[in-house]
Order: sequence, then structure tokens, then C-alpha cells
Amino acid sequence: MIAQRSALSARSIATPKATRRSAVVAAAADRKMWYAPAHLDGSIAGDYGFDPLGLGTNPDRLKYYQEAELMNARWAMMAVAGIVGTEVAGIEPRWWEAGTEDYGFPPAALLAIQFPVMGYLENKRIQGWMATGSSGVNETFPFDPMGMGSKDANMKLKEIKNGRAAMIAFVGIVVQAIVYREGPVAALKDHISNPFGCNMATNIMNIPVNLA
Repeated sequence: MIAQRSALSARSIATPKATRRSAVVAAAADRKMWYAPAHLDGSIAGDYGFDPLGLGTNPDRLKYYQEAELMNARWAMMAVAGIVGTEVAGIEPRWWEAGTEDYGFPPAALLAIQFPVMGYLENKRIQGWMATGSSGVNETFPFDPMGMGSKDANMKLKEIKNGRAAMIAFVGIVVQAIVYREGPVAALKDHISNPFGCNMATNIMNIPVNLA
């Protein structure tokens, strides 16, 4: 009886570990990878084994980088949606000129409100993340009021993939605005109307002329 009970106990303890290990191995086998460092095992959403500089070798740092990437991805998605949306709607001023407008509110007063409010919210967010490992707002971790995927691996993957695309898009939009003083929608129209005369290659070649 004692031997049977010991065997059952050992089996009940060992099985979850084996199951988790099998899940990680299966996830790693399904993904396309550039590199295969030991610290990236496929358990993180959007992990394709790409870490050529070895930034994630420290487990604690890796968790922080994951959260930082997710937050920047969310900001980028909101920014790109706002930039494109206002341009399509024809709302003035253009996004890169908005900061120079006079809204009848002193900039010093705006900063006096923004810094404490954002500081408080960010402090609560990082404290909540350190305590729970989940992204959230104020006292809600994880923050998922509509139940759209805080526990859905597929939704988490879609979020980070769209977020990465948005971060790249935002960099392109910023460069475009600096060099050509155009928004993304106007630039797309230029390319569609003249695909061979207005594309990445010709734009790069014309940067010195446009900045002169």
C-alpha cells in the first residue's frame, strides 16, 4: 500500500512537469526561427528565437523586455490608428503640427497635469506587473474588460505581431513626415498614382534633395 501510494504521488508530481515540457517542445517545433538560443523556448507570445545580441539571457530582464515591448506595441497601434484616422477624416492640423497649435491652454499647466497623472498610472502599472506578471491599469491585472484574450494564446500572438508591425509603421510615418511633410495616406496615394516614380528606392535617392 505504501509503495503504491508513493508511486502515485511521484507520478502526480512528475506528470505536470512532463506535460509543460512537452508543450514547450511542441511550441518550439512549430515556430520558424532565425536563431535558437536556449533562453527562448517558445513559451512567450511572438517568440521566433530571434535574439542575436543575447539581451534576454537574464530571465528577469527577459520578462521586463517582454512587458516593455508589449506596452510600446500598444502605444504604437493607437498612434498609427490615430494618425491614419485623422488624415482620412481630414482633421487639421496634421499630426506632426499638432504640438505647435495654440489650444488656449498654457503648456506649463498641461505638463503640470500630465506628469503627475502619467507618473501615477505608470507607477501603478509597473507595481502591478511586478506583483502579478500581467499588464493592467490601476488595480486591474490583467486588464481585459471585454474578455478578448488575456488567457488566449492565439490572441496574445496576434496582439504582439500587430504591435510590432505598428512600431515599424510608426518609424516609417515619422521619417516620411520629416523628409516629405506628408502623412501615410497621402504617401500611399502618391505611390499608387506613380508606383515606379514614387517608391522606397526613389524616395531614398531623393532624401538629400527634399532635406536641402
